[in-house]
Amino acid sequence: MISADIVVKTTEFPPQNTMHNPATFERNETVRIEAFSDGVFAIAITLLVLGIRVPAARDVGEAGSLGAALIKLWPSYLAFVASFITIFAKWVNHHRMFSFIQRTDHPFLYWNGLLLLFITFMPFPTALLAEYLLHAETTVAGAVFAGTFVAIAFAFKGMWHHASKNGRLLAPGVDQREIRQIEIQYRYGTPLYLVAFAIAFVSVGLSVVVCLCLSVFFAFKGWPTMRKRK
Repeated sequence: MISADIVVKTTEFPPQNTMHNPATFERNETVRIEAFSDGVFAIAITLLVLGIRVPAARDVGEAGSLGAALIKLWPSYLAFVASFITIFAKWVNHHRMFSFIQRTDHPFLYWNGLLLLFITFMPFPTALLAEYLLHAETTVAGAVFAGTFVAIAFAFKGMWHHASKNGRLLAPGVDQREIRQIEIQYRYGTPLYLVAFAIAFVSVGLSVVVCLCLSVFFAFKGWPTMRKRK
């Protein structure tokens, strides 16, 4: 039995929403996210080469020579180059986004995770496209390939919308012209990739070219200059 004169004192903690992390801590968190993402991008871009199969000895005999067997693998080379440039362009886009982002929160982590999910999936549609490029089922392979681009564009748009809404996660003093420029790119990115997806049912080759061109355009067009407001 506890005596009535014993008083238990408890320490009151401030509400969680009133606690603020120092700027250095917040920046360290975004650096960790970007470093982890860079590793995932690097692994995905490396796995692409596994889709290029080394010609077996029996294939060399059927083709006549090793050189001829290597030339027959041109669909794999094409898919590899297209996907390599694409993933590299997506990495550039990801790096550009983080040049403006200084803070993070849990929803942003999940958006970034969703993007990385689609990036790591990229080697599969690449190998699928290489295998079926000259096959009767090439339309399905092209649609899966272009559809992956649509998913990646959706994840990028979601990430940026969450980070930039009311300047939620952005660094202070960012030039609003830069923000509007990126918003315009993400606004039209997903619909344009949907157009490339629809083109795949008419011409797979054209769809791949459109996806590649859009990736490069959105990655390098209007690199942020972090201009100071006048």
